[in-house]
Amino acid sequence: MKKIIFTLAAIGGIMIGAAMIGAKDRSVNKGAEIILINGGKARDIHFPHRRHQDSLSDCKICHDLFPARAGSITELKAQGKLKRKQVMEEHCIACHKKRKAAGRSTGPTSCARCHRKTG
Repeated sequence: MKKIIFTLAAIGGIMIGAAMIGAKDRSVNKGAEIILINGGKARDIHFPHRRHQDSLSDCKICHDLFPARAGSITELKAQGKLKRKQVMEEHCIACHKKRKAAGRSTGPTSCARCHRKTG
């Protein structure tokens, strides 16, 4: 009887722990799945934010350069703290090329693949 009670208590503890971990994960704001980025004179960019989060798992890879809030890239460009195309050329395309060279899955390395009519 004690063995059954111990087993049930252990199972219950595991279930409670798993529920707490799941609740913590849901409380983290991961932002939008797709983020529309102003593409300037070129077409806008339908940026697959969630796909990048799942692939990279470290937000600081991008967000050391700009804050994790809507419009931050445009703000920093207006303030002269980011150059035109700096994010794309120094981060996006450079990262994609590095991953491609390593034989890993990657995103586009040309302007037209991101600046397109549809997301």
